Amino acid sequence: MADAKVIPFGEDPRARRTARRPVNGTAVPLTPVPEARTGDRPRPAPPAARGGRSLDERLAGGLRFLRRRLTGEYEVDDFGYDEELTDQVLMSLLRPLAEKYFRVDVRGVENIPAEGGALVVANHSGTLPLDGLMLQTAIHDHHPAERHLRFLAADLVFVLPVVSALARKAGHTLACAEDAQQLLERGEVVGVMPEGFKGIGKPFADRYKLQRFGRGGFVSTALRAGVPIVPCSIVGAEEIYPMIGNARTLARVLGLPYFPLTPTFPWLGPVGALPLPTKWTIQFGEPIATDGYPPEAADDPMLMFNLTDQVRETIQHTLYKLLVQRRSVFF
Repeated sequence: MADAKVIPFGEDPRARRTARRPVNGTAVPLTPVPEARTGDRPRPAPPAARGGRSLDERLAGGLRFLRRRLTGEYEVDDFGYDEELTDQVLMSLLRPLAEKYFRVDVRGVENIPAEGGALVVANHSGTLPLDGLMLQTAIHDHHPAERHLRFLAADLVFVLPVVSALARKAGHTLACAEDAQQLLERGEVVGVMPEGFKGIGKPFADRYKLQRFGRGGFVSTALRAGVPIVPCSIVGAEEIYPMIGNARTLARVLGLPYFPLTPTFPWLGPVGALPLPTKWTIQFGEPIATDGYPPEAADDPMLMFNLTDQVRETIQHTLYKLLVQRRSVFF
């Protein structure tokens, strides 16, 4: 298999897209396609329209995709992000889970800017990080500009076989300030869940109670890049794997931060690993601007504390509001 083309860091991959579709068996010369303005890009097609292509069209598209993979005619950036693979394969696999299984209701996605960098800060829950995958799908499918979310993930993600490669292909990178700042300055939408393992691995009794947001490093990064912070509240993930216990000894043996015990896992074997079909809501709050602060503001601990607390309180308040409005966990 040929090697993929690597886009130099800082160069917009959209400016290098080329027309490669053969016409009557003859390959069309690779003609650069000019970058479209974000405001001119059409809204994502609704679910019915995405599945409206004929079988022949889908087969032809699949064959063209396979040919490009085999010949290496696809591009990845310096972080390993493969936009075509994400759009054509990963999103196609996650979309039914979001639309049919969890029936995700997305609100306020227009609060993410149509262009330029932005930092999406969300609560973390659910024992397994399905909330991150659903958040990525929600932004891609519901934002008018079909923006891609680049997550800052824990180190553990990048030491797990298969998972590490898929995370890189999907555009995610290590949760470090350097990578985050480079992506934001490049104009990407970056996602972070500051609760980390304390949030995703908390007991079911503590559901929807936000854990500590660390030292506010995400605020410092947003201030240095001058990008808005978009608070995001996710309801529904807490109940997919109700964690009633933690086998700490087994977790230490396996090198995991926790080993969950739920009403179904591990008692029912593989069947117990299936998430419960809860009804989800993902709401994006009003963006918090940071471009009005001076450059030295990123080193002001009091400002970082205040902004971190503002983001956390916004997410927590929205969670409570959504829970009051929710009719049922499953409907």
